[in-house]
Amino acid sequence: MTAHVIADDAEALTVAAALAKEFRAGASARDAERRLPRAEVDKLSASGLLAVTVPAAHGGADVGALTLAEIFRLLASADGSLAQIPQSHFVYVNVVRRQGTEEQRKFFFAEVLAGRRFGNAQSEAGTRHVQDIRTRLTPRPDGSYVLTGVKHYATGALFADWIPVLARAEDDELHVAYVPRDAPGLTVIDDWDGMGQRTTASGTVRLDAVPVPADRVLPHHLTFHGPQLHGAVAQLLHAAIDTGIAGGALTEAAAFVRTKSRPWFESGTETAAEDPLLIQRFGELALRVRASEALLREAARTVDAARTGLTDDSAAEASIAVAAAKAHAADTAVEVAGALFEVAGTRAALDSLNLHRHWRDARTHTLHDPARWKIQHIGRYVLNGTRPPRHGLL
Repeated sequence: MTAHVIADDAEALTVAAALAKEFRAGASARDAERRLPRAEVDKLSASGLLAVTVPAAHGGADVGALTLAEIFRLLASADGSLAQIPQSHFVYVNVVRRQGTEEQRKFFFAEVLAGRRFGNAQSEAGTRHVQDIRTRLTPRPDGSYVLTGVKHYATGALFADWIPVLARAEDDELHVAYVPRDAPGLTVIDDWDGMGQRTTASGTVRLDAVPVPADRVLPHHLTFHGPQLHGAVAQLLHAAIDTGIAGGALTEAAAFVRTKSRPWFESGTETAAEDPLLIQRFGELALRVRASEALLREAARTVDAARTGLTDDSAAEASIAVAAAKAHAADTAVEVAGALFEVAGTRAALDSLNLHRHWRDARTHTLHDPARWKIQHIGRYVLNGTRPPRHGLL
């Protein structure tokens, strides 16, 4: 595979806007038919967007968090499923950047610049909680490893060239093993049947004694031994997806009301778009979306500022800013996508129009992690100065 190499932040945003416009046209049909976006994901790779966080020293654009968040917002405004697929890709590019050896960075950054994709095999079902990881990385006499376990919600794995697998070694510490998609003993099952984000292929990954060379394993547990932005960047992208879904739903609601909705007879107006009560509601919804967009930008800037001088305090500020953006965006996405029907009227509920995909995507994506715990950490930080924990979900 070959891919274009994006030069800088400005080019990255131009490419993202063009792809979002292209992807928007087929989003409804892909969702309705559950048609996996293989061609669209290939275009993402070929465009160079998936390599924009590769460090400049390795030939990448090394764009900032502000640009990366905007890329995801643009893509999600067009297709909430498609935007979710590369989220883990960027998370695990970041793991290479932080925990990889120089040789590992050289190898994997070259792979990413060539258009190759990282998926994920992270979450597990049936365990006590999300951080109860039971997949095992067992050493062999020759220094290599064997991976055994079952992963669920493996977004991006079906489309991946490399699947980063979160596993525990003999010392029970967390590591990430980067496994080729076609490795013996690795099976990716397209069994995702969520009501929303239908085309993310977030299915199951089975690992049956998968061989892993020693130089494909990174010590992820070290990420959390000091101040880190791993969780802040990962959650920033989730916040961008929610914000994009909200903006996309508002845009489609406005277009529907302008062109298809009828005014309520008591309004005395010729068109639904002139109804003062609808105008009021659109104003309220626009305020919600604009606030989410502003919080997203502020969070991204805070992450970028922290990168230049990472300390416990700057990492905490970044995590809190991202938590605020994510909590607000999650509520906004669900509210705006639901209000689409309220403002558009009965016809909007027709299954053939598939306008409910915005709400289904919002409701499904916002279940990734509870906003209530983010608000708890914000409250503790503001009231008592308590820094948020370093567990990678803030």
